[in-house]
Amino acid sequence: MDEARRIGTTLAAARPQAVAALLRYFRDLDLAEEAFQEACLRALRSWPQNGPPRDAAAWLIFVGRNVALDTVRRRARQTELPAEEMLSDIEDAEAVIAERMDGAHYRDDVLRLLFICCHPDLPATQQIALALRVVSGLSVRQIARAFLVTEAAMEQRITRAKARVAKAEVPFETPGAVERAERLGVVAAMIYLVFNEGYSAAGDLSAAREPLCEEAIRLARLLLRLFPAEPEIMGLAALMLLQHARAKARFDAEGMVILLDHQDRRLWSRPVIAEGLALLDKALRHRRPGPYQVQAAIAALHARAARPEETDWAEIELLYSTLEIIQPSPVVTLNRAVAVAKLRGPEAALAMVEPLGDKLSGYFYYHGLRGALLMQLGRTSEARDGFMTAIGLATTAAEAAHIRAHLDRLAATGREGP
Repeated sequence: MDEARRIGTTLAAARPQAVAALLRYFRDLDLAEEAFQEACLRALRSWPQNGPPRDAAAWLIFVGRNVALDTVRRRARQTELPAEEMLSDIEDAEAVIAERMDGAHYRDDVLRLLFICCHPDLPATQQIALALRVVSGLSVRQIARAFLVTEAAMEQRITRAKARVAKAEVPFETPGAVERAERLGVVAAMIYLVFNEGYSAAGDLSAAREPLCEEAIRLARLLLRLFPAEPEIMGLAALMLLQHARAKARFDAEGMVILLDHQDRRLWSRPVIAEGLALLDKALRHRRPGPYQVQAAIAALHARAARPEETDWAEIELLYSTLEIIQPSPVVTLNRAVAVAKLRGPEAALAMVEPLGDKLSGYFYYHGLRGALLMQLGRTSEARDGFMTAIGLATTAAEAAHIRAHLDRLAATGREGP
């Protein structure tokens, strides 16, 4: 099981580079993705017996390229398939490809793939969904969860996006400076969704999904090399670093969620925090605030607090108020309510939360926070109902277990309502 997990992690990490290179070779998004999937199947058959190759991405690109060539030849009916020994004798060719894959090549390939997925001919929701599916290899179910829609709706969205890319004959070249700047916001949003998919994983799954966080951070650093003076990309990288720094403290040995106030801050990665804070300070010096910089500033206040009681909740509420202006969202207001609860108590926070019910009726964290506030106010029957709704919306075992712990505390008090 550990071996299978390691191989799966390696394949996921190599995906952006491999798919991007195959796209450069064949200029066909579906063909590149299918060739990569077949290469992964061959890896799953051969790597456990022969051991992993020196460069996983190079191996996958070489095998995927042969697969795609076979497909193209079959379609054209021009030449017969290459001999089996040509397909299996990869040792020397793998080394050649690995030598060619310097940092610049990786950068151009991955950015080309990102910008094709985020082409302006596609609606923004299709851009992000397509990039999550093709670049990062998230399942339709995972992407649907990120967008709060059904799997069927997301499958249709991705299919339509691929059809549009094919119909529009999108140029398979790296866009120029102006086009890159125009698409930067969508690419940044996609990268942050990739990060959140890894960050939201719980318990034992967190180790398997952690590469998603690392891949998102790596892509943000890559964007920074292309846009070194763009403060929002600095803010995005800082935000992800400051959140990822808490990874080792977020779950206990049983996979239960540990809330921020109860985390062992000695487990937070100080070097990662230092990198995030440095990037944030650099971004803020540009005096062009944006949503990622504001969120990073909130994360920085948590990171700088040596103890929970030293957290500057007044500043956090102010930053969330700023975020409500820059990027209004019921989820932003929900997060601001947490700060309000710390500053002015649960009743004031609940007054902010209640009007969000229609928009966030299917959102786990809305019902969890509302139940917690009702519990603090002694409205235990309503709190229990809220927690039961939250459990029904939980997407991980850790989320459900966290809510059950609240219900157990209600039962222990003996003060539950009828």
